[in-house]
Amino acid sequence: MKIGCVKEIKNNEFRVGMTPDNAKSYVQAGHTVYIEQGAGLGSGFKDSEYIDAGAVILERAKDIWDCVDMMVKVKEPLPEEYPLFHDGLILYTYLHLAADQEQLDALLKGKVKAVAYETLQETDGSLPLLAPMSQIAGRLSIQEGAKYLEKRFGGEGVLLAGVPGTPKAHVVILGGGTVGTNACKIAVGMGARVTILDISLKRLEQLDHMFGSQIQTLLSTDSNVEKACISADLVIGSVLIPGASTPKIFRRKFLSEMKPGAVFVDVAIDQGGCGESSRVTTHDEPIYVEDGVVHYCVGNMPGAVPRTSTIALTNATLKYGLEIAANGLEAACKASKVVASGVNTYDGKVTCKNVADSFTEYTYTDLNELI
Repeated sequence: MKIGCVKEIKNNEFRVGMTPDNAKSYVQAGHTVYIEQGAGLGSGFKDSEYIDAGAVILERAKDIWDCVDMMVKVKEPLPEEYPLFHDGLILYTYLHLAADQEQLDALLKGKVKAVAYETLQETDGSLPLLAPMSQIAGRLSIQEGAKYLEKRFGGEGVLLAGVPGTPKAHVVILGGGTVGTNACKIAVGMGARVTILDISLKRLEQLDHMFGSQIQTLLSTDSNVEKACISADLVIGSVLIPGASTPKIFRRKFLSEMKPGAVFVDVAIDQGGCGESSRVTTHDEPIYVEDGVVHYCVGNMPGAVPRTSTIALTNATLKYGLEIAANGLEAACKASKVVASGVNTYDGKVTCKNVADSFTEYTYTDLNELI
């Protein structure tokens, strides 16, 4: 199979979909790998390393899109890349389609076989391609939140850990999944007072065993969410429904009741965000202030630490990519329900139920009916 990897063009996105080691694995498996010139530089990988791994370097992204059977990326294609789609192309990347109808329309029109990292689900229910970025985003959320609590950014001027004789900052985490757990780990480590909410009592029990008396766990009800957010210095939104739009549990009405200069970090913004007042921001302009509350809603948070993020992501994606390359997407899906769970569009049809349910214009088609 001909496999390509191009430079990411999203704002301040320095990750790359394939490391030189990944390229070597594909080449050793008998595939041809094409890398856009300079694609890995943002993550610290030189063109010469890809060449040594057996990859072919091409100057123009278009030439790679035109010739490959499978494109391996990090982030969703942007509108300027839509004309480069071709019938039968396998696109292997993060898509987050529930929050992006324009991209979904383009994938369907181009009859792209789109395999989304964020919906590929293992037999135990885990999301192995989303997990590494969720871990990083969760940890970054506290790092970024702590920074924007500084007065010069509009924050209230609070140190997370405080010092002897002063109160610790109150960090509220909405959602106890991978993002929330990793945010909790860093917040506790930095000495903050932490409250974490989740809809699952079983998950709250696990978090209680994990962190003990260092945290307060609460069932995620409308009342508990409101009370916690009003008392918070920093709120982390880490709610996830795989493939679907995120429920808006951080209400706009909270803003006027919160502390002036409190910070809200919406890690769920890729899937539409869990805040009614959330809108996508970039690393160039990461924050805005609404009703006195600082909002950080960067859509590609792990792109801020591309070296770590690229290695963590590609460690996870390589296994499934090799399965698809070795067998073709159709055979790989027939052999593995795990691979099939990642397919969001196929032959002009929506094959992920949560994505289809996010729009009135589309109906879900079972992938098995198409392959």
